[in-house]
Amino acid sequence: MKSEHESLNRKNELTKGEIEILQVFWKSGPSTVRQINSCINEVREVNYTSTLKLMQIMADKGILRRDESQMKHIYHVVEEEQKTKGHLLDNFLKTIYQGSASKLIMQLLGGDKTSNEELQSIKNILSNLEKNKGENLKW
Repeated sequence: MKSEHESLNRKNELTKGEIEILQVFWKSGPSTVRQINSCINEVREVNYTSTLKLMQIMADKGILRRDESQMKHIYHVVEEEQKTKGHLLDNFLKTIYQGSASKLIMQLLGGDKTSNEELQSIKNILSNLEKNKGENLKW
């Protein structure tokens, strides 16, 4: 049995393919390998066996759970989307920005990529954060 720490580390080390599969799950919910492969093939061509192997690896890592009670195996994501994204973002922040959220925000807002509407939305979020002093907000 994997410890929680081992499981979290493995989730923080997701490959591009694993993230692609998770994005399909987050949109579609529990699915078969064929359903996931079909969705990925709408964007780029991937062999069924490649998707199968990657999903088996994800199940071994504890990212997916496989229901074998029916003829067609149904896979489920073990952890909710926001929790997984939080782990990935925390790892990214620690690895790339030495844990500094302000450095990340400055990078994101720098240049001409941020529209006036996005800047106003960010100002509103910051204002709400200040008013609620760090309470959990639903974006």
